[in-house]
Amino acid sequence: MNTAHKLSTQQLQGLGGGVLGYVREIAAQDAKAMLGEGMMIPPQARLYCLYNADGTPISISGSREAAIGSALEHDLTPASVH
Repeated sequence: MNTAHKLSTQQLQGLGGGVLGYVREIAAQDAKAMLGEGMMIPPQARLYCLYNADGTPISISGSREAAIGSALEHDLTPASVH
């Protein structure tokens, strides 16, 4: 039985009392889409994006540790997403 529920953007923003962010590895192509095609990013680059609970990207880092540090700098509790 599927018990999944869809959440609105406002409901997602409220997750964790507004202090939850998540870190996910992203492809270089996804980073270029966020930052602009003029960015010189090697296709094999391993990048990590910090997102607000509602899915809004906050920062892109070159390591998972740096992305977690960015979450802490933004007063967010980081969670990893695979």
